Amino acid sequence: METIPLQQSVAAPPAPQVSNFCIILHKDGQVDRLTDRALEEYVSVVSDASIAWIDWTSEEQEKAFESAALAGGFSKIPVSKLIGGFYSAYEDHDTELGIMLPAVSMKNEKMKVHPLIILIRNNVIFTVHSIELNRLLRLSRYAPQFLKRMEAGSTADRITQLLERIIDENNDRNFEYLREIETAGDEISKSLIEEKVSKKKVAHNIYRMKHVLIDYLNVLWATKDVVESLRYGDSDLITNDERLLGRIGMLSDNIDRHIGLSEQMSTMLASGLEVMQSIYNNQLQSLNNRFALVTAYLTVLGTAFLVPNTLATIAGSGIMGGQMAAQWWYVPMLVVSTLVATAVSFLWVLHVWKKRDEEL
Repeated sequence: METIPLQQSVAAPPAPQVSNFCIILHKDGQVDRLTDRALEEYVSVVSDASIAWIDWTSEEQEKAFESAALAGGFSKIPVSKLIGGFYSAYEDHDTELGIMLPAVSMKNEKMKVHPLIILIRNNVIFTVHSIELNRLLRLSRYAPQFLKRMEAGSTADRITQLLERIIDENNDRNFEYLREIETAGDEISKSLIEEKVSKKKVAHNIYRMKHVLIDYLNVLWATKDVVESLRYGDSDLITNDERLLGRIGMLSDNIDRHIGLSEQMSTMLASGLEVMQSIYNNQLQSLNNRFALVTAYLTVLGTAFLVPNTLATIAGSGIMGGQMAAQWWYVPMLVVSTLVATAVSFLWVLHVWKKRDEEL
């Protein structure tokens, strides 16, 4: 009987990763989401939109970012100055607004900070970042629904609402890495109580993690500077509505909370270094105690044999006509002198140790 082979199920290929997109809110309320198109095509369709968001990926190089900004219609913003900022930058040129935010990625407890450039003009928000980052892709999936539910208002109001969501999404992804830092810090704390783990290696791990945490705190402070600039910068492209600006203030408060958590983590790592120092001090003290004990034993033995050795030297010097060693009392005298010298030196060492312990 012929056996018919079972047909193997073939898994569906994964959906291709979106590399760029454009979300457009038309004046009639309709929303379009375009993906993986040429940048020129995005720019050509946003001019008649009520509000549009273009997200573009490129190589993480200054020239690539500048070319993308020029192609997106931004000629006043000095992209080189944005990228040259310490983790963040804010440039307001009246009709154009440029922002650079830090975007964190971490692998094998090594943190890397990428620039996330946000350019704003008229009714367009243009985000440019490295190909390695895809953190805004999740926001793009529900951005059409967000734009539809966006409160009616001026273009500046809508730009501010969308900008607030983009910054919040970037902050949330940055905040996630604090959990990884906390987990690594907990592992380091656990290794402090393990005897077989090299304390030198633990000390290096603490230093490396503290360095990562310092960079992470710099990222949070840099992000807070940009948020505060938006809140109090009075840019023409940003709304003057106090209620909407209050939502940006909430972003600042959230950053403050994570700064506090990070500083607590830094304090914990500093405490770990203090524990390591205490361990080294205890080990050094234990070693010193062992040397002191050996020295005490050598002192007792040296003193014990010094007295009979002196007597033997005298006996060999010719005193009593060289007959001192032949006397019946010579050997008992050596034995008694050795015992007495040993007892006296031992009692003296005990007295010195007791006095030292009382002073401590």
